[in-house]
Amino acid sequence: MALSRRAFLAAATLPATLAAPRIAAAQAGAGRVVIIGGGFGGASAARFARDNFPALNITLIERSRTFTTCPYGNLVLAGRREINSITFGYEKLAARGVRVVHQSVVGVDAGAKQVRLADGAQVPYDRLIMSPGIDLRWGAIEGYDEAASERMPHGWVPSLQPISLLRRQLEAMPDGGRFVMVIPDNPFRCPPGPYERISMVAEYLKRAKPRSKLIALDAKNGFSKQPLFQDAWAELYPGIIEWRGASNDGRVTRVNAAAMEVETEFGEKLKGDVINVIPPQTAAKIARDAGLANQSGWCPIKPATLESAQVEGIHVLGDATIAAPMPKSGYVASSHAKHAVACIAASLAGRAPPAATFFNTCYSHVGADYSISIVGVFRPGPNGFAEVEGSGGVSPRNAALTAERRKEHRQLEALYADGWYDSITDEMFG
Repeated sequence: MALSRRAFLAAATLPATLAAPRIAAAQAGAGRVVIIGGGFGGASAARFARDNFPALNITLIERSRTFTTCPYGNLVLAGRREINSITFGYEKLAARGVRVVHQSVVGVDAGAKQVRLADGAQVPYDRLIMSPGIDLRWGAIEGYDEAASERMPHGWVPSLQPISLLRRQLEAMPDGGRFVMVIPDNPFRCPPGPYERISMVAEYLKRAKPRSKLIALDAKNGFSKQPLFQDAWAELYPGIIEWRGASNDGRVTRVNAAAMEVETEFGEKLKGDVINVIPPQTAAKIARDAGLANQSGWCPIKPATLESAQVEGIHVLGDATIAAPMPKSGYVASSHAKHAVACIAASLAGRAPPAATFFNTCYSHVGADYSISIVGVFRPGPNGFAEVEGSGGVSPRNAALTAERRKEHRQLEALYADGWYDSITDEMFG
């Protein structure tokens, strides 16, 4: 029987451990588990393993001493949060017994089962989990390289560029100015993210620079939660937002950072006072160098266990994977993490892996006290992964609600969003 929308939304705000695989700790065999990457996938894996499988020796390798989340970064951009409120350290994970190593990984020797660090150290493992995240494909849009990103920020990978750079440019933009966004084709990290960003920038412009405009140039003709976003834009930001899909010359092929100008597929040139370019993406270099990615630049995995389809003994999580129809989201990475750890624990104990079920919840802020969401449940299918029929859905559209009920519902979803964020980050780093 399908879950009701209300029941699923309520469940989505609870700690993610409630949806985790259930294996008794006594069933776990001892072994050395090394985790590369300390984001939603890696930190969740370390915490879940330490709390549930004490026989496992857990090492988390993450070059940065803090982690800034992509979720809620758009609220920093809008001036509704500060960067320190979405930045976390690893001290509490270490206090729980996770060995945390702040070093860059320069190589993985799958044959010898060793990870090589920048300082020359070798870290042996029995099983390896990689949650490497993404890299930006510099040059995929002509003219857009790392140098250009200083004038035309992406604000999409916090470890490469903090959202605060784009925020400073937005704050300095004159009233009556033009904010231009460039949005990539699929697949990319956080499918609703650019459209939440459109919403948060529009909220800021309406509040602080009401004569300004936002033009979003999209390499696609459709996007996640599109009717809900467009309902909100019409209601909250009339006259501020112009979104162009690919069929309406929305695909950007070239940028000129010196001139603060972008050029579309059919030759139109648009200038912006602020230009936010979100370029095409790929699995992070460490995953590609380890042989985990195929010709697409992403990492194929075995759906039942999340083990690499190309390199034995390595489980790959989160954004780097080929796992459609699951989105590249923080919640999916966390769900991946728990299942991968449970599979590793079972394997080391000589047992069959548990049945796989994966969860996604994605909230998007579109205004003050106004949020929308999409939820889903996924299982391995004959050709990869499949969404469980009737398992989730999206928020009701405006036309389905009275004005009073709409306000109440959107406010509740904003509260759910905050609860989800506090819960999952506490689970990772608390």
